[in-house]
Amino acid sequence: MFDEIMEKFEGSPSQQAVVRLLLERGFSINDEGRVVSGGIEIPNTGIAREIGVDRRVVDSTTQALLEDDELRDIFQNISAVPSLMDLAPVLDLSVVTVEVGNPDASGLVADVTGLIAEEGLTIRQVLSDDPEFADEPKLYVILDEEPSGDLLKEIRGLPFVRKVGF
Repeated sequence: MFDEIMEKFEGSPSQQAVVRLLLERGFSINDEGRVVSGGIEIPNTGIAREIGVDRRVVDSTTQALLEDDELRDIFQNISAVPSLMDLAPVLDLSVVTVEVGNPDASGLVADVTGLIAEEGLTIRQVLSDDPEFADEPKLYVILDEEPSGDLLKEIRGLPFVRKVGF
């Protein structure tokens, strides 16, 4: 789906940058074409500054998204998911990062979390990069405590895993 969305803006790398930011951050668009996170409006100038484009590019992109029936439904219903990854050191949590060879493989999350559950660790959050948005998508598992070296080896031994980091 990501490729289809980006194709609609293939003539404008600046508009593609706006679309990418909206998707990555989970920002949606309200009926007036304003970028929002929940009910909080994000100024177009701030978005433009973040990605190095003119504010008018943000305006034209949001209008184009609203004018397309399919894209309007997508971009009016996006929401952000809070992540504990950056807070992990502050909250004394552990983050296990799993790099996979085939991100479309079935059972990835179940296999990794199953091994963690067998060790009796509490999972606080599981996040994954979307293979359509990330060149090398990863699975992130935030735990209440440190995993053992044996657990990390077991995860590394799964057939779809390329690398495990902690």
